[in-house]
Amino acid sequence: MPIIVTHFNSTIRVRLAAFLSASLAAALAAPSALAQGACGADLNRNGTVESSDLAQVLAAWGFCPGCDADTNFDGVVDATDLGAVLANWGTSCTVPAWATVLEYTPPPTVVSNAALRAAIAATGRPWRVRMTATPQIEMLLVPPGTFQMGCSPSLQFGCAADESPVHTVTLTNAFYLGRYEVTQAQWTAVNGLNPSHFSGPNYPNSGNRPVEKVSWNNATSFCTGLGLRLPTEAEWEYAYRAGTTTAFHSMPGYPDGTDDEELAGNIGWNELNSGTQTHNVGQLPPNGFGFHDMAGNVNEWCSDWLGPYSAEPQTNPTGGSPKSGYRVLRGNAFNSPRYYLRSSKRWGFLPNYQFSWIFGLRVARNP
Repeated sequence: MPIIVTHFNSTIRVRLAAFLSASLAAALAAPSALAQGACGADLNRNGTVESSDLAQVLAAWGFCPGCDADTNFDGVVDATDLGAVLANWGTSCTVPAWATVLEYTPPPTVVSNAALRAAIAATGRPWRVRMTATPQIEMLLVPPGTFQMGCSPSLQFGCAADESPVHTVTLTNAFYLGRYEVTQAQWTAVNGLNPSHFSGPNYPNSGNRPVEKVSWNNATSFCTGLGLRLPTEAEWEYAYRAGTTTAFHSMPGYPDGTDDEELAGNIGWNELNSGTQTHNVGQLPPNGFGFHDMAGNVNEWCSDWLGPYSAEPQTNPTGGSPKSGYRVLRGNAFNSPRYYLRSSKRWGFLPNYQFSWIFGLRVARNP
């Protein structure tokens, strides 16, 4: 719906000017209109809030659920969205050199916790991106924060000794984390060979299943050539919890998580619902940051050596000592009992072992 102002008579121009002024005033009077962060108004994701974004708002005017122009996610493109563009006019937005921006701002339907959305917006970085280079992994931004790391028992089962003591962890830097576990197709696109057991004609669409039979050494090598890395154990648990303090992360009907292992099958493939095999990534509901399959499907390697926790507060911890000989695994797998899918459950294995059907990975990246 292009607007050519010179074609309007004076009455229409006056009304248009009044409308634009009223729209901006309404937006500035309602902080929620701009609460998603200035770059939420960069609708075409070219790094600047400018005329093309204004045109996109005007073209989508009216009832338009899911539109990029619906900056406050209320299902309608209206004066509030117009005001958001005008109020942030000229803003320069961070576009990672290595990625394509898919969404600057998480919708409340995915990240329902307002504090988490505000923390993501405060980083000034886009929430959802995709690597431009092969294997084009989709990643979500995790903001800095502080949480309680360690033992979160379920209703029927306690924690293992190595999950205690519970301690305060502060992560001072934002990071990107794979929205899904690395798939067989993504692994093969980089390495040429697929080590996975659950592949081939007996397992249709196996390219979308998580890669497995991957050692820590294999996983690290995969990351290094792509500018990626494995998450630390603390980063992994913080991303899993997504603001919850329960045994299992949020799920439909339980926005604050739950301690009930009977519900764990809602978020993770395990010994009772998997049919003793992996499943295509992203089939079950995500957690409060938007990550899928952090519980179940395959175990995910972390960068740390496995070691005991300290009761002292930690800042950006990187794990134990090489003396342990084991690297950390998190999330557990399709053959795990439901209570193993807890937020704090941890274990480790030899970094060169690559023959297990339950060892996979999820990648991280510094912004």
